Amino acid sequence: MTKPIWIKNAAQLATLASKVKGPRSKEAMSELGLIEDGSLWIEDGVIQAVGTTKEIQARYAEKIHEAEVVDASNQLVTPGLVDPHTHVVYGGSREREFEMRLEGATYMDIMNAGGGIHATARMTREATEEELMAQTMRRLDSFIAHGVTTVESKSGYGMDLETELKQLRVMKKLKYMHAVELVPTFMGAHAVPKEFKGREDEFVDHLINDMLPIVAEEKLAEFNDVFCEKGVFTPEQSERILEAGKKYDLIPKIHADEIEPYGGAELAAKVGAISAEHLLKASDEGIAAMAESGTIACLLPATALYLREDAAKGRKMVDEGVALAISTDCNPGSSPTTSMPLVMNLACISMRLTPAESLTAATYNAACAINRQDQIGSLEVGKQADIVLWNVKNYQELQYLFGVNHVKSVWKKGVKIV
Repeated sequence: MTKPIWIKNAAQLATLASKVKGPRSKEAMSELGLIEDGSLWIEDGVIQAVGTTKEIQARYAEKIHEAEVVDASNQLVTPGLVDPHTHVVYGGSREREFEMRLEGATYMDIMNAGGGIHATARMTREATEEELMAQTMRRLDSFIAHGVTTVESKSGYGMDLETELKQLRVMKKLKYMHAVELVPTFMGAHAVPKEFKGREDEFVDHLINDMLPIVAEEKLAEFNDVFCEKGVFTPEQSERILEAGKKYDLIPKIHADEIEPYGGAELAAKVGAISAEHLLKASDEGIAAMAESGTIACLLPATALYLREDAAKGRKMVDEGVALAISTDCNPGSSPTTSMPLVMNLACISMRLTPAESLTAATYNAACAINRQDQIGSLEVGKQADIVLWNVKNYQELQYLFGVNHVKSVWKKGVKIV
């Protein structure tokens, strides 16, 4: 038994509590469950009570002397941020590509020249598990410093069985070695390996027949993702991979319509994907299909900025009833950042989300995108005490003062980690 924790006097407590169950869209994305002079009572890593400081003080009057008291005066308190789309486990670095892009090279130019995903795959294949773990630990430390307590992590920088398993096993080990909770996704279909060039369908067969069964047998992933894009995997190939994963209880995700409209959003709706990611070029028909199916749009405004592309149509998606989550897309080539606060700022600036919608997209809806909404994403009784205290007075100020890390302290399951 640990001491109870009493967080009190918060200038504003954004609980993200709502009557809406499941992913939130339209007006529900603005429901933050705000409490002025807010307070939380935590025991054994679980939230026991939420209310005003006066209410919590009265309820626990006989136990106040036992508690560790945290004074959150003049601070905003929110759930721990959730990053639902990253490629955080990888080897090496690709800073030269940043220069190439500034000199005019496109994403596909770099990839076709042997850079991009293939370059990271080579470096990840060469790295040992220990080297991958050390590099990833540093990135996770940076995530925590920016208020992130849960991170989805994709494989995909191997594209061969050995390296895909290596990445996933590193994730599994890190779940017990680092405060950040890692949620694993198998993405063997990140690109077609060079050795399968011209034999793409054979690689799809290999992935389905040889990779998926082992990933499932070792329980190394919860989700199955595919890069559905022209020059990578066709909608037909993508559907085969996602449907095959469902037979092993791997929940579908899909990288969709990032570079050009390709029917990825429509496919996400068709296969019942929990989320479709990127969506910079999603069609109006795809957006409508996602709204009807309940597929979450996981948007990555930092990636669009880094690639100097127009951001996804976040405002349109919200207005048309698509539930939105946002993410860093932390990866070595197109978004080497761990700053979810920056991503929230960019969601407002480049996609015209409101500050309230941006916060929902980075907490509760992000938790929904990785099937964790019953545990994290809001500050409610019975949920994990994943909490951030911010050096701002309200949620509007958090988005208004952009490009600054306002984190005061971070708690994971009731343990202070920053």
